[in-house]
Amino acid sequence: MLPLQAEAIRSRPFHQTQTETGRHVISVQQRRPAFWVRLRYQVLGAILIAAVAPFLVRLCLPNSTGEMDILINTMLGTGFAIITGAWLMRNVNTYPGSEAFASVLPSFLAAFGILLTIFVLARVPYGRVNLSIGFALSISWFFFIGFYGRRKSVIRIGFIPFGDTIEICSFPHVQWRMLSSPEESVDDLDAVAADLRTDLPDDWDRKLADYALAQMPVYHVKHLQESLTGQVQLEHLSENTFGSLTPRRDYIVFKRVIDWLVALSLAFLLLPALLMVALLVRLTSPGPSLFKQQRMGYLGKPFTIYKFRTMVQTEPSATAHLEAAITLDNDNRITPLGSFLRKTRIDELPQIINVLRGEMSWIGPRPEAIVLSLWYEQEIPFYRYRHIVRPGIAGWAQVRQGHVAELRDVHSKLHFDFYYIKHFSLWIDILIVLRTIRTVITGDGAK
Repeated sequence: MLPLQAEAIRSRPFHQTQTETGRHVISVQQRRPAFWVRLRYQVLGAILIAAVAPFLVRLCLPNSTGEMDILINTMLGTGFAIITGAWLMRNVNTYPGSEAFASVLPSFLAAFGILLTIFVLARVPYGRVNLSIGFALSISWFFFIGFYGRRKSVIRIGFIPFGDTIEICSFPHVQWRMLSSPEESVDDLDAVAADLRTDLPDDWDRKLADYALAQMPVYHVKHLQESLTGQVQLEHLSENTFGSLTPRRDYIVFKRVIDWLVALSLAFLLLPALLMVALLVRLTSPGPSLFKQQRMGYLGKPFTIYKFRTMVQTEPSATAHLEAAITLDNDNRITPLGSFLRKTRIDELPQIINVLRGEMSWIGPRPEAIVLSLWYEQEIPFYRYRHIVRPGIAGWAQVRQGHVAELRDVHSKLHFDFYYIKHFSLWIDILIVLRTIRTVITGDGAK
């Protein structure tokens, strides 16, 4: 549950409850949420950071007194756009969990677009730099607050005990209650979940219609499960949100252009630092500076991936086995310098070469070693669908699950990969970037 949804959910007192679902008893220790997870405080924080702060910084610069009208107009306009964007975001949100992040970017694009239109048509003077900074800070603020605030929130959902619903009761940050009859009160609930693909009794069909008319959110349990976990269950190939197995071509092209421009810029900026790291790798352990390996890539075509070597050098045949292709916890093959490079993700930077060559993207499912990819294709008939988008340096599975060492954990990683492919868009790429920054700073998930 994200703090970007109905504020009324946040204002209720929390206490410990128990709920019975047949033989299942769900005990939830609820917590009183921090004040900053309420939407009103999120908006206030955004106004201070994205509207007031740039205004004050600009005032401290020389020759700012002559632009006072422009600065005030920009500050007030940015505040208006933040309030409008938050209102749109709150009303556009449908599902809790990861999917709720999808409304942040379009809501604020629309809000600032409306503001810019008003400025231009009314010929109101404004500062382009401060407005751009305000937009960027607003987006960053609500992504940040949403990511951390969801851990402080609990949503109450009642579920109808027909079809595939029992397994959702294990999901965190949700207080579940089984609805035993259509006459049962749902006044204390925030939403109702049901398996809409099963044949429900007529009285429940009528009740679901009543819930919808009363503006009580009714979630399909399958979609709710994906949004809460950020995973797509690997049962069969499922069409994406646009009704097709093919991701949006326009975003594929747009993303490729951005990938290439960013990679080219970083190649020039980081070249001296990359050469220094390469020299340190050579001096601290015998072997080449770069590690090269064949991986399965875009559209199922193999390519050679480049990384800084972080392990002791082994024979090429040693990585041809399934177990050897996976880095284990506390793997004794990792060098001291390699451990640092892995935690900071510096070892991935040579993949700028792969991005420039069109073999990889900055964001996407991590490419697997050939031996591991072939094993997956034998175990999962539709595994090859994973190659419908370019593999990435950072991915949804990496920021949600971190490094995995056991084969069963590697298998579960595919659930996250398929979620990313299904929701292939700019919003999830931005979310991965923000979480990757956190991972680089903290070193979480690295081995």
